[in-house]
Amino acid sequence: MSDLVTGEAIVLGLQTAKLPSRALAIVIDLLVEFAALLVFTLLLSLALIGLDGAALAATMIGLTVFFLVAVPVMVETFTRGRSLGKAALGLRVVRTDGGPVRFRHSLVRGLVGFFELIMLSGAPAVITSAVHTEGKRLGDIFAGTVVVRERTPGPGGSVSPLPPVHPHLLHSMGRELVAMDLSAVPEPLWLAIRQFLARASQLDPEVMHRMSVGLAGDLSARIGHPIAPGLHPAAFLGAVLTERQRREWTRVQERQWAAGPMAAQVPAPRPASGPFPAPVPTGAAPEQPVRVLGVPPQPAPLATTAPVTPPAPPQPVPAAPTAPAAPTAPSLDKPGPGFAPPA
Repeated sequence: MSDLVTGEAIVLGLQTAKLPSRALAIVIDLLVEFAALLVFTLLLSLALIGLDGAALAATMIGLTVFFLVAVPVMVETFTRGRSLGKAALGLRVVRTDGGPVRFRHSLVRGLVGFFELIMLSGAPAVITSAVHTEGKRLGDIFAGTVVVRERTPGPGGSVSPLPPVHPHLLHSMGRELVAMDLSAVPEPLWLAIRQFLARASQLDPEVMHRMSVGLAGDLSARIGHPIAPGLHPAAFLGAVLTERQRREWTRVQERQWAAGPMAAQVPAPRPASGPFPAPVPTGAAPEQPVRVLGVPPQPAPLATTAPVTPPAPPQPVPAAPTAPAAPTAPSLDKPGPGFAPPA
């Protein structure tokens, strides 16, 4: 049994995998990888029949690195620590705190495993796993991981961690949950309960039962409500945690409903029109200039009036030209101003 401790100081108690099961899982994985490498090598040798020796050697090295390093790393990353051999034997690679592995953990395991398992024929892995208390090989030590068992066999098959609860018991407990006072429960205890319920299926049944009894007893003492007879402690924890989440959700909904009408009464802000204030109407007091971050204050523009232009003097109207009078014959009765002949 491994005493894995999470970041919330919860002892998981997962059962670590032994050397025979790990060795068998590695053998299954290597057989599949070498078979895929052989098939692709034959196909490429037939497709690239006219390739020279240097290019063929480079291609073989690339295929070897891809199938023996890249493929195991990708499989463990996407399946969260379950390769084909580990899935067949019910094993999984996890971090030392019980969390799922990530790409960096799988990459370190794959690079170290290539030299540890293939180049050195697995001798360092066997020696390290036999000496280490948790059965880790060098790749696990460098990556900070451990291989655990997901399926723990029990008498007559797998043991169900949560026995079925009678519906009448759940109905009667539902009325009691509404009247419980949950204000005395500290936040660290709620966090421990959530972490435990999230990983209860991965724990050994005995460890799970022991942890559920401890957490349920602490929670029962805080809220002053005993556990109903016949109710599993883990089911009691789940019911109380669900009731707390329901209350929090109800408070959030009430707060949003109360903030709705108040938000409607708040006047909408006036849209900004730049760093200068809007023009002030005639007769109103001018507003103070708006100070904009990063822009120096600008003086308000002064109101100016258009100058009054005097009317232009009237222009004299030119007289219309008159036609010259036609010459008339001199009259004989009246002497004219000209020369008069002598009588």
